[in-house]
Amino acid sequence: MAKFSLYLANSMVICLLLGAWFNLIPHLITTLYLFLSGVTFIVYWLDKHKAKNGDWRTPESTLHLFALCGGWPGAIWAQQLLRHKSTKRPFRNVFWLTVIGNLALLTCLFSSFLQPILRGLEKLNLS
Repeated sequence: MAKFSLYLANSMVICLLLGAWFNLIPHLITTLYLFLSGVTFIVYWLDKHKAKNGDWRTPESTLHLFALCGGWPGAIWAQQLLRHKSTKRPFRNVFWLTVIGNLALLTCLFSSFLQPILRGLEKLNLS
């Protein structure tokens, strides 16, 4: 599962970068995913550090919220590179639901249902 997770996260980031490069998706979406992935990785790192020191931990719901909002590639990298939250089955089950939820939302964003929002994002494009 670890290889699949990394493959999925890396593929997502590559698709986002290529989509932005070829103006297939708004640069804002790519920027948000990259930013949230970086922030999520740092939050996981901080939680791992707190766990080692016996300090107050980051709630799992917060980690899931970051993943749901688009930081799931960073969460996968942290889970695999830091070996944090990578074996706890209940956490992983909810995590994968957040990934599916995020990808479903992204799919809806590019469907005709949410095209007005996408056009609005294109107007905000800072490139």
